Amino acid sequence: MFDEGIKTSFWVFAEIKRCDSLFLPTAILHKGDADRGLVLIKQYIAGKGCILHSRKRNIEGKLQWSHPLGSSAVIEKIADDYIARELSYDEDLWIMEVEDPKGNYIPLA
Repeated sequence: MFDEGIKTSFWVFAEIKRCDSLFLPTAILHKGDADRGLVLIKQYIAGKGCILHSRKRNIEGKLQWSHPLGSSAVIEKIADDYIARELSYDEDLWIMEVEDPKGNYIPLA
């Protein structure tokens, strides 16, 4: 389980290293708050579209992953529009993109 004390920037760079080891190209589209920013991951699946993974706090204050647009792929424009709206509300948000040709990516908790 994700350690609540780990800085967001450390988690993001560790996740990028993990993706590198899985041969999944990644990019940071927006750097948020290094210490406490939340994370939104755009998983691009070739020929199918995108799945968004959003790491937010639940009612108890624990970090968890959700799929704000559903767990099925949506067209990239819909995902990009959602990301733009979220950034307009939260400048501290980290945006990461993972190119996943087979659709197997699951972010670590």
